[in-house]
Amino acid sequence: MQYIIMLTIVLGLAVSDFITGIIKGYVTGTLSSSKMRKGGLNKIGELIVMATACGLEIGINALGKYYAADQLAKVTGTVAAIVVFGYIVIMELISILENYAEINPQSAGWIRKLLKRLKNVQEYEKEEGKHDTERN
Repeated sequence: MQYIIMLTIVLGLAVSDFITGIIKGYVTGTLSSSKMRKGGLNKIGELIVMATACGLEIGINALGKYYAADQLAKVTGTVAAIVVFGYIVIMELISILENYAEINPQSAGWIRKLLKRLKNVQEYEKEEGKHDTERN
């Protein structure tokens, strides 16, 4: 049942992001069928990744029974599914907020502040990654 709930949440967020993206494109005059195709394919990809993570959890749990490692397998599978689920949920929520900020700039001041902070964190992480690469 938890897999159906996870997939339903991801599906709902993907549809919401796709629809807000279409509205944003219409409002800003940048509606493009190629962007819609790419966005739609990205959403299908997210659903495939989530379904794969759920399948991985089921498989790891089943495999753990053969090696007398039920608890370890259960934790490992759960962590894998939850990490993928969490990443997709956060990514979709940020995308929906970005779309809304473009759709309604007057009432989205708090969203812009939040997105600026998130982008600053992402830029900082990219810079740290460059420095780590240079050190190696």
